[in-house]
Amino acid sequence: MLLTITTTRRPATDLSFLLHKHPDKVQQVEISAGIAHLFYPEVSEERCSIALLLDIDPIGLVRKKSDNDFALQQYVNDRPYVASSLMSAAIAKAFGTALGGRCQLKPELVQIPFPLEVQLSGLPVSGGEELLRSLFEPLGYTVECSRYPVDPQFPEWGDSRYFSVRLINHITVQQLLSHLYLLIPVCDNEKHYFVGQHDIDKLMEKGKDWLPTHPAKELITKRYLKYRSSLTNEALERLLIEEEEEIEEETATEDAVEKTPKVRVHDQRLKSVCDELLLTGAHSVADLGCGEGKLLRLLLEQKQFKKILGMDVSHRALSIANDKLKTERMPEKQRERISLLQGSLMYRDKRLEGYEAAALVEVIEHLDEPRLASMEKVVFGYTKPMYVIITTPNKEYNVLFASMPEDKMRHTDHRFEWTRQEFADWGNRIASEHGYIVSFKAVGEEAPEVGALTQMAIFSRNK
Repeated sequence: MLLTITTTRRPATDLSFLLHKHPDKVQQVEISAGIAHLFYPEVSEERCSIALLLDIDPIGLVRKKSDNDFALQQYVNDRPYVASSLMSAAIAKAFGTALGGRCQLKPELVQIPFPLEVQLSGLPVSGGEELLRSLFEPLGYTVECSRYPVDPQFPEWGDSRYFSVRLINHITVQQLLSHLYLLIPVCDNEKHYFVGQHDIDKLMEKGKDWLPTHPAKELITKRYLKYRSSLTNEALERLLIEEEEEIEEETATEDAVEKTPKVRVHDQRLKSVCDELLLTGAHSVADLGCGEGKLLRLLLEQKQFKKILGMDVSHRALSIANDKLKTERMPEKQRERISLLQGSLMYRDKRLEGYEAAALVEVIEHLDEPRLASMEKVVFGYTKPMYVIITTPNKEYNVLFASMPEDKMRHTDHRFEWTRQEFADWGNRIASEHGYIVSFKAVGEEAPEVGALTQMAIFSRNK
């Protein structure tokens, strides 16, 4: 299988610096199932091309363990001959430095867009040309492709699923490699190895700059993780906040952005919640659905909060929160203030009892009706903190997002988005049924007629 990358940016030989491969040498890199040969078919100031020729050992493939239920899959397959996930593994091994955005000799080149052309032979595409275009064209590529016949001697057999592909774009080399690394196995819809938790990390790391806003991100995530629901759901949860932040940073008028410094909407939302918690006078706070711990970080900065809890249903999110908060490096007194636990708002949990205040930041809209009712019982019926602060998107504000279709919500995982009146009706019902007083606030700048982007409810329990 063959991959070539070509640039015409002068001096074109800068490509060799970025890829850390000398044009005068033929190099080899070993991967688990074979050898990647690296060489330059053409080198000049005007045009430079590097080729990655992957030589797969079929016997080596058979020796590898497979999680495929088809017993003969390891013997009868196209793996040695096509640009599949094995090609992604070769890209990571051969061009790892460039993929990581590093260039020791000419670091200034990393951020410079290059005119780049990619040729891929024998790319299996389960979904045909339509899928191929849906993956690459949103990233700015010009896609040219031709499909191989099943057998040229028997045209009546039709076309195969294999393509010769040419991709053209003007982007950084790091961006190009990250796109190829993730999307080649997505085209193929197969991976040559067992998919596990570490693949979520690879997906997040290599796709962090473009995957959250890609229109096919859900399909990409499902295919990359081989449709393993637990892994897919966790990955999509981690993409959730990133996508919402991207969407929310859009504004209806560009001049408004030019007049004021840009403040991240999610940061503004978290600060508003933190400020409201401070006003309650509470000394113990539970962040229910804490995700990767952004609100927890703000709470730790406030000496008022002596006891802080972060709870989330995702083990992975809690692990990330623990890493970002650097709890193991905290002074002992600081570390004693915070605890992280895995749990669900669907079930009564005695570990949540005793906290004076609780926050649910952009959580409820991810719950369908039965689960929302369960959350209401757990938080307001059993746990009963003195104060509960809840934020959720304001549906009315969505009309200001020029790129959002009228019948769509801000995220594919949202089960609902409420107008201000719908949120008020829900909040008033909860307060009445469980002995609370509720008030409502807008979070962020309010637009005429549609209100603010986020709406907040502050519940105070009747004493």
